[in-house]
Amino acid sequence: MYAAVSPFSGANFSLIMPGVHTEIMNGSWHELAHQYPTQPILLMMDRAGWHRSKGLKIPSNMIIKYLPPYSPELNPVEKLWEWLRKEVTHNRIFTTLTEIVAELSEEYRRITAEDNAKIRQLCHCNYL
Repeated sequence: MYAAVSPFSGANFSLIMPGVHTEIMNGSWHELAHQYPTQPILLMMDRAGWHRSKGLKIPSNMIIKYLPPYSPELNPVEKLWEWLRKEVTHNRIFTTLTEIVAELSEEYRRITAEDNAKIRQLCHCNYL
C-alpha cells in the first residue's frame, strides 16, 4: 500500500499496488500529483532503495524530503501503518493475500469515509 497523508488537514491518498519498485513508485506519484494538481506536495520518505532510485520522475508540484536513516517514527504516515496493523492484522491469520488486502482496504475506507479527523488524529506530529 502506498499512502500519503497530511497531518494538518487529514487529506490522504492511497493505492494498493502489486509491488515496490521504481516504476510503481513513479505511477503512485503521478496519481498523487493528479489528485492534488494545484497544491504543492511535500512528501517525507525513508531511504528505501525504490524511494531513491535514479529512475524516479518527481512531479512538478512535489518536493521530496528524506528522513534521517533509521528514523521511520518521524514519518507521519508510519502512525497510520502502526494503527492499521494493530486494528486489522494483529493476532490474525489471513488465508489469502486477497483477504488481507480486502480487510485493510475496508478499514482505510472506514476511517476516511466521513471526514479526515481520524487521519489528523493518527498522524499528528508535534515537531511539524
